[in-house]
Amino acid sequence: MLVMAATPHAQAAAPITQTASVSNCNLSGATTPCFELVWVEGHQFKMTFIDLNPQPHSPSDVNFYVLAPQTSHPQGGPVPFFHDHVTAETQPQKASHGDFNLNYHGFFVFCTAQGISSGACVPTMTSFPGDGTVPFATTVNGHSLTSSNGIESAANSGLVTLVDTGAVFIASLHPGA
Repeated sequence: MLVMAATPHAQAAAPITQTASVSNCNLSGATTPCFELVWVEGHQFKMTFIDLNPQPHSPSDVNFYVLAPQTSHPQGGPVPFFHDHVTAETQPQKASHGDFNLNYHGFFVFCTAQGISSGACVPTMTSFPGDGTVPFATTVNGHSLTSSNGIESAANSGLVTLVDTGAVFIASLHPGA
């Protein structure tokens, strides 16, 4: 949804379900609140996007990564491209009065030239609106990128680069995708 906030939505190829009047963000004409799946420490969670209005970035924002699909069922797309999402485990997701909402800050995860040339980072070359084709990270050192620690370790090693999207949004995570 982060990527799709400024782009018209298109109907996804696979059937999409609804959850208690909150639709999948990949539906044509979807508006917030809506949901998509995200990876958190190797497990998929349902994330409800609540507010996509740009807000000033804060150091307390939780990092939210957009990268190449990690399975044959992308979490987002097809508009503007197929992709997955990764964020860190955050504070307990059940506050005293329902779900816990946080501010998230979006980053794209691209393989670096060093990562590609060494074979450590396998990219999915993706047509990116306005920028041509970009090397979205798929795996690093043979491992899927389904945890924030894995992505941040690869970035610290120079195998991937994190590109700030400038997007900050409010969302909540729900266990049991």
